[in-house]
Amino acid sequence: MSNIPFTSNYQDLSSSRGFQFKFFCEKCGNGYMSTFKANKLGMAASAASAAAGLLGGIFGRAATSAQQLESAVGGPIHDAALKSAVEEIRPLFKQCTRCGNWVCEPVCWNKKAQLCEDCAPDLDEEMAAAQAQAAKEQVAEKARGVDWLAERDVATVTGALCPKCGAKTQGGKFCPECGAAIATKKKCQSCGAEADGAPKFCPECGKPYGA
Repeated sequence: MSNIPFTSNYQDLSSSRGFQFKFFCEKCGNGYMSTFKANKLGMAASAASAAAGLLGGIFGRAATSAQQLESAVGGPIHDAALKSAVEEIRPLFKQCTRCGNWVCEPVCWNKKAQLCEDCAPDLDEEMAAAQAQAAKEQVAEKARGVDWLAERDVATVTGALCPKCGAKTQGGKFCPECGAAIATKKKCQSCGAEADGAPKFCPECGKPYGA
């Protein structure tokens, strides 16, 4: 039998009932499964084994013979099934002559360069990705230039949750859900002391709030 490709990037899902293989792209990891092929010999052995368990005698000897036959030819049958699966899946894969990886043609193959997209990236995709990344960075940069706290009193310490109903306070003086007053404290920018209510001067150092 000739050599079989895909020696390192497939999963053998075969059992005594039949043969099936899943082949993976070595770039994106996508899996492509071959068609299930029944193993008639394995099914016959299983049936004979079940009959042997129930009736014994000649059926037991038949099961043993069937299992021995399956063991003797299982290797060649398995290899033939793998070769058939490779022939079925091969049109979906290309082997890159630069890195040697098997990649799926629909997603990871650069047809123009005849190389995988690890070795020869699709420039249109790279440009689109670069544009999207640049736009994302510009959004963050412009957002940092806006004073989002201009209308918030950052010197006033407020709870994140309403002490009465547990709703988020959203920085307000009253709960947006139940209307309860939110207990607030002012923090002195000079000494760091906190005071209840809304005093104009720090009770600890005497400096005006906001100074």
